[in-house]
Amino acid sequence: MYWTPFRKGFFTGLLLASLCLFLRPAESQNAPTTVPTSLWRDPQVSRRYKKWLKEDVVYIATDQEWKEFRNLTSDKQRDGYIAAFWESRNPTPGSAHNSFKEEHYRRVAHANEHFSAALPGWITDRGRVYIIYGPPDSVEFHSESSPIELWHYAFLQGCPNAVLTFTDKTGGGDYILNDADVDWLRQMRATGKETTTGTPAGW
Repeated sequence: MYWTPFRKGFFTGLLLASLCLFLRPAESQNAPTTVPTSLWRDPQVSRRYKKWLKEDVVYIATDQEWKEFRNLTSDKQRDGYIAAFWESRNPTPGSAHNSFKEEHYRRVAHANEHFSAALPGWITDRGRVYIIYGPPDSVEFHSESSPIELWHYAFLQGCPNAVLTFTDKTGGGDYILNDADVDWLRQMRATGKETTTGTPAGW
């Protein structure tokens, strides 16, 4: 995962302004979080569809899905695409109950409720990890020069006994994921451990 603006501690206003441009740099293996309006084939696409792509499913849509959705030209096509998007991730295809979709939105709501600081919770490092990988099996809290949270996962995307370290360097509640953990998650992505259907792209 590559979050240069957030990891460098820019002022909140600058961060929120950057959200309208690029929330994270586009990489060949990672879906971008936002795109300039000019990249939408339909310049009149409504805000709710942009929000769906840039916020609701930003961590789980693939590069191809980003391209396909931006190229749609009518609300009917977009509504159909969204329905197919969730159905392709439905653990019980054809069922009206989609536990994957339900769990995804539960995670987003949890992130916004518990991890918001200067930014909405879904944007923060803890929020992003929570949305992508789910709740940790346990959390350790340490009050040192900077507050630290250690998230323990018994099994994380094929790796047993994973520990992710978040540090509140400013004291404002914005816990940043340790650089070494960012590199490890990116390496996990590069080695193809996050390729199953419905699995978020990760860092």
